[in-house]
Amino acid sequence: MGKTIEQVALKRGHEIVIKTNDEDGYDLNLADVAIDFSVPKAAFFNIAKCIKLGVPVISGTTGWLDSYESVVKLCQENKGAFIYASNYSLGVNIFFELNKSLAKMMSNLGQYNVSMEEVHHTEKLDAPSGTAISLAEGIINLHQKYDKWFLNEVQEKVVPITAKRIDKVPGTHEITYTSEADSITITHTAHNREGFALGAIIAAEWILGKTGIFTMKDVLNIG
Repeated sequence: MGKTIEQVALKRGHEIVIKTNDEDGYDLNLADVAIDFSVPKAAFFNIAKCIKLGVPVISGTTGWLDSYESVVKLCQENKGAFIYASNYSLGVNIFFELNKSLAKMMSNLGQYNVSMEEVHHTEKLDAPSGTAISLAEGIINLHQKYDKWFLNEVQEKVVPITAKRIDKVPGTHEITYTSEADSITITHTAHNREGFALGAIIAAEWILGKTGIFTMKDVLNIG
């Protein structure tokens, strides 16, 4: 993702002043905005460092959200600017809204059971994906039949998520409602990583000069 973000940023006329995998040894004051696509154990440190130094930060790292409220508090205390998204793809963020609309329509149709499948490349460490979790939460918040999600388990009141890891798959998310009579399926398929990178760059462009905690719905003015 880092390499793809760099390529997209350069195409859009931006300058990359820091590229690093290390927690220390770089001067963030050189940057107007930071984009963090790292690993769960490093994400909080990276985000906190940016916020404390007054650098707006865009985070696309998943698997660290047990520390999310700490980041919110830190951002408020330092009057920082922060965006987290489980997926920065413009198409996926439209898919999030489509998923919510469908969940709301299906809420009173108890004969349909929902299931979800997500497929990613073998380098992806967390399962289910952050995008799948966001989709499941969207269903749970709007569908009276479900109150939690589980990975690889089918239970009452549970949105079941199946996660697959297949080499070189950028990301596919499929949601299916099934009854004895028929099935309804919506799918988002990423063809490459450029869509994720472009969304992150657009978010970085948008957040400049702003203060607060935002989402991609704010960036894209959707929902």
